[in-house]
Amino acid sequence: MNRMLAIVRRALAVGACALLAAAPAFAQEAPDALVKRVSQEVLEIIKADPKVQAGDQARIREVIESKLIQHFDFLRMTALAMGRNWAKATPEQQKRLADEFRSLLVRTYSGALVQYRNQTIELKPMRAEATATDVTVRTEVVRPGQSPVQIDYGMAKGADGWKAYDVIVGGVSLVTNYRDEFNEQIRQGGVDALINALAARNKGGPGK
Repeated sequence: MNRMLAIVRRALAVGACALLAAAPAFAQEAPDALVKRVSQEVLEIIKADPKVQAGDQARIREVIESKLIQHFDFLRMTALAMGRNWAKATPEQQKRLADEFRSLLVRTYSGALVQYRNQTIELKPMRAEATATDVTVRTEVVRPGQSPVQIDYGMAKGADGWKAYDVIVGGVSLVTNYRDEFNEQIRQGGVDALINALAARNKGGPGK
C-alpha cells in the first residue's frame, strides 16, 4: 500500500511540474493557455539545463522555489487535504501547515523533475464558460513507448490571476491523496502532531 501511494504521489508531482515558470506579466492569461505555455517552457528548461539533468538537487530546488510558488494556492490545497479538520486549526497553525505542505510538495517535485526527458504535453479542449472562475484544465502526458497519462488541473481565478489548487493524475487527486494520512496524524495527536510530522519529513531527502 505504501509503495502504491509513493508511485501515485510521484506521478502527481510529475504532473504538477507542468505549472512551473510562468511570468507575472501573464497573470490574466487563460488557464489552458497558461498550462500549455508553461509546460512547454519547463520541458525546454529540463532538456537544456545540465544541472537539472544531472539531478543537482540544489539547482532543481532553486528552479522550483523561484518558479512554482506563485502558481499554486497552497493555503487552499492544504485546506482541501485537511478536510473538515482544517476548521480545528488556529490561523497560526493553518499558516504553519500550509508552509510545511508547500515544502513537502517542493521536495516531492524535486525528486520527480529529473524524470522528465522526452515527454510532451497535449491539452484537451476545455469546457467552461468565458466568465468561469473555477475550471479544470485537462491534459495528457505523452511518453515514448508507454501509455499516455491523463493529468488534470483544478484552477481558480483570483485577483492575481489563475492558480492551481489540485492536480489529478488518472483520476487521483493530489490533495485528497494526503487526506487519510493527515486525518490519522490529527486523530492520534492533534493538529500540532501533523505539523511536527510534516516538519520531520521535510528534513529528509527529496521525495521521502
